[in-house]
Amino acid sequence: MTLSDAGRTDQSVPSAIALLVSDVDGTLVTDNKQLTASAVQAVCSLSEAGIAFAITSSRPPIGLRTLIASLGITTPVGAFNGGLIVSPEQLKPIQGNPLPADIARRAIAFLASRRIDIWFDTDREWLVLDRNGPYVDLEIRTIESPPVLVKTFEHPGTIDRCYKIVGVSRDFDALAQCERDLSGELGPNATVNRSQLYYLDITHPEANKGYVVRALSRLLSIPTHAIAAIGDGRNDMAMIDTSALAIAMGNADHEVKARAQFVTASNEQDGLAAAVKQWVLPLAPARQRG
Repeated sequence: MTLSDAGRTDQSVPSAIALLVSDVDGTLVTDNKQLTASAVQAVCSLSEAGIAFAITSSRPPIGLRTLIASLGITTPVGAFNGGLIVSPEQLKPIQGNPLPADIARRAIAFLASRRIDIWFDTDREWLVLDRNGPYVDLEIRTIESPPVLVKTFEHPGTIDRCYKIVGVSRDFDALAQCERDLSGELGPNATVNRSQLYYLDITHPEANKGYVVRALSRLLSIPTHAIAAIGDGRNDMAMIDTSALAIAMGNADHEVKARAQFVTASNEQDGLAAAVKQWVLPLAPARQRG
């Protein structure tokens, strides 16, 4: 665990931290989607120190319910990369940013033209065109919910309830090129980021994890200068940029690490727990007063 050599310009550390916002896949859980005992203990230690803990993910709300229960999360939850913020108790929407129908159609047409598999998330359902497509079984295990098989996303009440479109491919290079090209195609009308090497997420332009940090700041009355964030993916860069204390996972790519102040160990080596102990807990408000 080292201070990033190519970190963000502002390397100053805040005087106190009142909230840690964590990514889920690649950060909070292992590669096989498990919480370790060390991660659970780290979250408990935050609570004991008076630091709130929140999660944000590209997953739909239903795919976060087990983590919410296991960790006793009481803060609002950012699903769909910030496309929908829900209550932790019953996953009731607090505020949301659905993708406009015309932008959704353009994204779907673009991905289809590149022969990329397409998933479609509404606020309640995960829709797929091919039940046997790449990574469908992995997603079922991850979010603990099966998809709905459809022939088209154009049904009334579907296309206009889009919170996330996902381009899915085993060709990582092709998907990376799609990320660049589709981002240029949609411009300021959408947020286009890979949440994994094999998932390309398209959401509302305000649906990003930086938006989640700002929303949590308002909802919890915690200023952003007292918020820390930790993540590994390109879709985590917005929250890393928005937070006062930014930590990248050891498994993050170089772009993510370059935006952070600190780099911890990987998600397979309990990097979140190590980061909490080394950089977050020392900035607990109670310790600052003591």
